[in-house]
Amino acid sequence: MMKDTEISRRGFLSGAALALGGAVLATESAFGFPAYIKNLGKPNSMFNGVQVGAITYSWRSLPGSAEDILRYCQECNISAIELMGPTAEEFAGAPKGPAFQRGPQTDQQKAERAEYAKKIADWRAAVSMDKFTQLRKMYNKAGVSIYAYKPSALGANNTDAEVDYACRAAKALGASHTTVELPTDPAQSLRLGKIAAQHKVYIGYHGHLQQTYDAWDKAMEQSKYNAMNFDMGHYVAAGHEPLKFITDKHQHILSMHTKDRKNKANGGENVAWGEGDTPIVEALQLIRNSKYKFPASIELEYPIPAGSDAIKETAKCVEYARKALEAS
Repeated sequence: MMKDTEISRRGFLSGAALALGGAVLATESAFGFPAYIKNLGKPNSMFNGVQVGAITYSWRSLPGSAEDILRYCQECNISAIELMGPTAEEFAGAPKGPAFQRGPQTDQQKAERAEYAKKIADWRAAVSMDKFTQLRKMYNKAGVSIYAYKPSALGANNTDAEVDYACRAAKALGASHTTVELPTDPAQSLRLGKIAAQHKVYIGYHGHLQQTYDAWDKAMEQSKYNAMNFDMGHYVAAGHEPLKFITDKHQHILSMHTKDRKNKANGGENVAWGEGDTPIVEALQLIRNSKYKFPASIELEYPIPAGSDAIKETAKCVEYARKALEAS
């Protein structure tokens, strides 16, 4: 009999695709998207004790209102999420900023960004939490919980009042932690940890290719409310082995971004699940077998194939995870 570790990742991918294909309804939903894994009731992406979720950045190619995001969760069978800041802030009535511009900015664009930074900081410092609570209740009623919140309010240039807002909003949304990129300056993680401790809300620091085995150690020494938003795919692309890391550091991991990337020697590309070097199956089964409590967040970063979209691809990832977690 084949052992779990001998099951090919491509086999999981094809099996997930078949399961998904069998769940597709012939007609489209009322919202214009194919009704993948259409449930009779609420979404449920808790598989054998492991909460599979998604960071809502996965749907960045689609409209991102609170109602839109909830609809995507239902279409993909996602019952828990890491919510990006603009969705909640728009729902709560935040002032709109200038359109995002890539590349060098003109002096006028820089001035507009500076003016908006002041305006949004003032709004965050004064906003009521009522709309955030309303959003949580709307999501919970539909069967979706929010375990993490990622507003752009936790950077070195953000005020203490904005950091305070991020923690208060996370609590109102029902999240245990906010997420932000791991600072390069330890003074910043010290500041964030102190403010987080006042609210008893954790800061989950996210890493990209700078991730190493001990990258978070200083931040975690500074405050018990400093912890990890680990990214397994980036860790592999940086040339490291994630299973030992997860085993050794699990008590500090609040949520884990889950994606497939090739390792450093193979170029590090983001690829469809099952086509890279990230041990997604083994990691999910490790979480299951060890009864670790942090969620595995799908982060859709690989190029979407022609004829598909972010809804279909996220749904495939959910099925891939389900199949991995339900394997003996």
